[in-house]
Amino acid sequence: MTFNTLYEVVKHSVEKFSERVAYTLLGSEDLTYRQVGERIEQVQQLLLGAGLNAGDKVAILSSSRPNWAVSYFAVTTAGMVAVPILPDFSGEELDMIITHSEAKALMVSDKLFAKLSKTTVDKLNIVIRTKGLNVISQTVHARGELRRPQPDDLAAIIYTSGTTSSPKGVMLSHYNICMQLVVIPPLFDFNQEDVLLSILPLSHTYECTLGMIFPFSRGAKVVYIDRPPTASVLMPTLAQVRPTVMASVPLIMEKIYRSKVKPKFESTRLLRTLYGWGWSRKLLNRMAGRQLKRLFGGRMRFFAIGGAKFDPEAERFLLESRFPYGIGYGLTETAPLLAGAVGKMVRVGSTGPILKGIEMRLENIDPATGQGEIVVKTPCAMRGYYKNEEATKAVFTDDGWFRTGDLGSVDADGWLYIKGRLKNMILGPSGENIYPEDIETVINSNRFVQESVVTEQDGRLIALIHFDTDAIIKYYDELKYKLSRNAELLSQKKEEIKKEIIEYVNSKVNRFSKISDVVENEEEFVKTPTKKIRRFLYDKRGKKQQQ
Repeated sequence: MTFNTLYEVVKHSVEKFSERVAYTLLGSEDLTYRQVGERIEQVQQLLLGAGLNAGDKVAILSSSRPNWAVSYFAVTTAGMVAVPILPDFSGEELDMIITHSEAKALMVSDKLFAKLSKTTVDKLNIVIRTKGLNVISQTVHARGELRRPQPDDLAAIIYTSGTTSSPKGVMLSHYNICMQLVVIPPLFDFNQEDVLLSILPLSHTYECTLGMIFPFSRGAKVVYIDRPPTASVLMPTLAQVRPTVMASVPLIMEKIYRSKVKPKFESTRLLRTLYGWGWSRKLLNRMAGRQLKRLFGGRMRFFAIGGAKFDPEAERFLLESRFPYGIGYGLTETAPLLAGAVGKMVRVGSTGPILKGIEMRLENIDPATGQGEIVVKTPCAMRGYYKNEEATKAVFTDDGWFRTGDLGSVDADGWLYIKGRLKNMILGPSGENIYPEDIETVINSNRFVQESVVTEQDGRLIALIHFDTDAIIKYYDELKYKLSRNAELLSQKKEEIKKEIIEYVNSKVNRFSKISDVVENEEEFVKTPTKKIRRFLYDKRGKKQQQ
């Protein structure tokens, strides 16, 4: 069934799957599709009673829970505009976003409410608590009007957390979002028996579209947890929920591979030797894969990975372990998915082919590498950036195609390979295109490196790294007790690792991508609310710029 508005999605699912559980907050409540419909009407009456009309903006600032979905659907099906806000923005950023979006109402969870200034709150017609859907404050008492939305009506404004600039409000229409429910199913589809464990913020388009709206349209069940998905929380949750579907960023699987799988297979000389041979490595990975499936509850049929570049070594493990994963590529501006691969389609390092119904071309192709900027034509492309015509004009071609800002290449079969962000590319001394993400992937494969940033200084490439100190101490048995008490000894060991990194990286990259130095970044790199490193904060000397 094809939907053109979120109103159609909600009406269909509430009627068809009435008594099935739609959303669950683990250990707290189950919400059926019928109850979702009832709560939607409850929220709409509160908004209308505060003088809101169709077209007005309503900010949603809340941790993930069933009432987040209720809030989003209540706003969008009334013809109003949802403004989902990532919870990791600073208080100042939150105030700025609410003001810039011209939101008249706010749906908020208790902890996040405390981050807002009184000035911002006092300007709102109404503030509603997402936990109990009760009114926190109300300054306007008047009767507004709702309107059934049309496909081209604005449904949401999503403020991105760009790594090089201030947040911009991405405007998505009902049609933009609903077309995702058309282009994704040939790749993967939900059914009524599916249980999705949600671990990403719902204010992220990836989770909102693929993890909330899509399963709701199919009668599936979504489970939320009320705490951050740390290992100590996630492990017992997986055993209890036994999900069939999950969506994640690469970091979770990369951590499992680097902290659990790889150290085990390098713990003895025999295992290191066996893991170095192709046939025996595949056998060992397959054995580890069976354990991984049990760890995830034993019912997993699809584990979606997207949102950032996936470490090829960790992906090779997943592929050889026969874990049921898929890779996706997209942007907030495209609602989000553009390309993907599942099952036998998966090729290490590729995001798969462009989805049906979407067109893609490469512009400004480098004849030496075949790489160019990925430009797409999709029914899911945003209407533009809210109140920012200049930025909107910059990302659309004269013939209306969207410029992703990503560099990529396409193989003979049509599989897309993402090289990196165009704005991150470093121009070498002889005009070579250097992609720091490629070098960082090699660096991050070192078990003692938590994360890295490659930058340029006086024509030389340097790598800023943040060590995983716990991993260093754990690995070097003879230093376990000494290192914890001897900072000088730890420093010496880090210097040895730096030299190893330089030698290893330079043996793996082309001549103009070789690094000259490794500099320790003692603190974790500053990140955006979507956990991407704010690269622009790091200058050519590897020191954080003053903000």
